[in-house]
Amino acid sequence: MKITDLAIVFTAIFFPFFMLINMHAQNMTDTTFVEMKYSAGLRTAVQDGGEMLNVNEMQSEEAGYESSKRFRADKDRALATFSKSLYINMGIQEDQQAQSALWWYIPAFVVIDYDGYYIYSMQSYLGPSDEMNYHHTWSPKIPYAYSDGDGNSIHFTLDKRVEVYNSSTKTWNSGLQGELVRRTGVPLLDQSETFEEIRRLTIVNTVQNDLAYYIKRHNTLALRNGISYQFSLPTIDQEEWVNTINDIGLMAFVQGIPMGDRYYNNYSFGGGRLVKTPVYYGGVEAGTGNKYVYRNTCPFPYEVREVFGSRKEAAAFGYREKSCYYDAG
Repeated sequence: MKITDLAIVFTAIFFPFFMLINMHAQNMTDTTFVEMKYSAGLRTAVQDGGEMLNVNEMQSEEAGYESSKRFRADKDRALATFSKSLYINMGIQEDQQAQSALWWYIPAFVVIDYDGYYIYSMQSYLGPSDEMNYHHTWSPKIPYAYSDGDGNSIHFTLDKRVEVYNSSTKTWNSGLQGELVRRTGVPLLDQSETFEEIRRLTIVNTVQNDLAYYIKRHNTLALRNGISYQFSLPTIDQEEWVNTINDIGLMAFVQGIPMGDRYYNNYSFGGGRLVKTPVYYGGVEAGTGNKYVYRNTCPFPYEVREVFGSRKEAAAFGYREKSCYYDAG
């Protein structure tokens, strides 16, 4: 057999494999790009929603001198802003059907308030003709509640203010922990370091447990709607949880969005007093291979490789800053 015949046979056999590999690689690149866009959009939406938590028309509802953390968290305004921002960043701001479908992939949305929290989740109900309907609704405010071995109850807040119930005397007391030392008959209030540790753990564990319940319940509702993805509370570092409950804020969980042969899963936290930080794209110039970092609002035609929270973070990975208004290259 001639060498040209061998070449033809080789090409006929292996060319389809090369094509499949190339198509798979292109699909992976496209999927990674979409995933980064979704992550940037989710982060931005959470930041936008978080900023709305402490926007109040009434001065009496603003943080006072007694506590810089005591706001009336405007959960409805935060939710509306989060939703609008997320729709815009995902390119579905004009598509109500896509917006409704998206919420099937958001098993839980949480607002952390000063003395408790709310969870916005899917609920089912029977319609007029006994048909099953679904809609999202807020839970009642869930307090940061703790009970000790003697049956005493403590309602924590995001700072040291508490409400305490003594089961022996059947009395309530409220105030700052330091003001209540040796006044309530509840041992935890007399131990400042232990009090702070229990306060943080109670808030984190209470939110975690309820989130796990609501997300697990979302599986049942989603399955009835034809979504077989298994939703679950992601593993989140304890330090990240502790940092999250320092202030009023919100959490959003997005899971199970189909992306090629895998699923998009992510979550994001945002604080009510958080100063909005920009999102930066790390892109590569096609002709030169130069790596640039720029704001996500800049219309550069570079291939986006990574998403960063700051220019300094991007610089550590070899990206040079480029602005919409001047060429930093």
